[in-house]
Amino acid sequence: MEKNNEEKKIKVAITHGDINGVGYEVILKTFGDSRMYDVCTPVLYGSTKVASYHKKLLQSMPGEMTFSSVKSPDEAQDRRFNVINLVQEEIKIDLGKSTEVAGRLSRESLDRACKDLKDGKVDVLVTAPINKRNIQAPDFDFPGHTEYLSHQFGSSSLMLMVCDRIRIGIVTNHLALKDVPGALTHDLLSEKIRLMNESLKRDFGITIPKIAVLALDPHAGDNGVIGDFDMKVIKPVIDEAQSKGILAYGPFPSDGFFGSSEFNKFDGVLALYHDQGLIPFKLMSFTEGVNYTAGLPYVRTSPAHGTGYDIAGKDKASEQSMRSAVYLACNILRNRKEYDELTANPLK
Repeated sequence: MEKNNEEKKIKVAITHGDINGVGYEVILKTFGDSRMYDVCTPVLYGSTKVASYHKKLLQSMPGEMTFSSVKSPDEAQDRRFNVINLVQEEIKIDLGKSTEVAGRLSRESLDRACKDLKDGKVDVLVTAPINKRNIQAPDFDFPGHTEYLSHQFGSSSLMLMVCDRIRIGIVTNHLALKDVPGALTHDLLSEKIRLMNESLKRDFGITIPKIAVLALDPHAGDNGVIGDFDMKVIKPVIDEAQSKGILAYGPFPSDGFFGSSEFNKFDGVLALYHDQGLIPFKLMSFTEGVNYTAGLPYVRTSPAHGTGYDIAGKDKASEQSMRSAVYLACNILRNRKEYDELTANPLK
């Protein structure tokens, strides 16, 4: 039977991030592989001039890669690297340095891509790394992508780090360690567990996910010898989640949990603060890990690394994380569509 309704190619919006970092390098290396165009149609929100500048620095880039300048995603061509030019004038690039112009262009790229995502002109969003300081402005007062996107789309979200071995959610995102205990309220913890449970089902196709929740204090407080936060605050939230049918367990002391590979028994792990989750995650998957923002009405992923100022322009950055971010965004979009179709009219 002829396929007359072949699956539409996914249109991926890509923000260029900080032009002085490794963002362009990992983007160009990713789509320098022609097989990527079998997966999606890329639309970069950036500059053909900046792309050309970075391309000249890459010995590993195929010479035949060209850029198609388009004014809107509607004009994007299949099997081409499409670029929406944010600026027409020459841009000063200072490799490895944080500059005001880099921050401004990071904001413009993100704002334009999010608008097109809301308008349905693109299907998913993949963001290249930003500098969290130079991107700040009167209209951008967020510690990172996750918080900005939650505000932009008016939705609760969960920073979820994803690789082949593990999925780790972060409850308090980019928050100073001294502020973490006060932020870990019953309502926040309940919301993050709910978001992880729903994401594991809808975005990753896990029918009955098992979630591990990590402890705040060493040894989970050691029965009150070290502290009682985990028993008084964390444990009641886990018990409440279980009463609602969510398979949440813990709180687990993180050292023993990761040291004994206990994480292999769970579909998702909920860390309470940034480094508690990111240190084990990056030890497992520094070059291939992906940052996914669960809970949003749209799909957004990002490579799980920063601007890489120290290696910018040196052709040393690995594109594996960016490639994985593109693949994951496309896979999650497909999973969501399938899940929504299957649950739209369930049999009573």
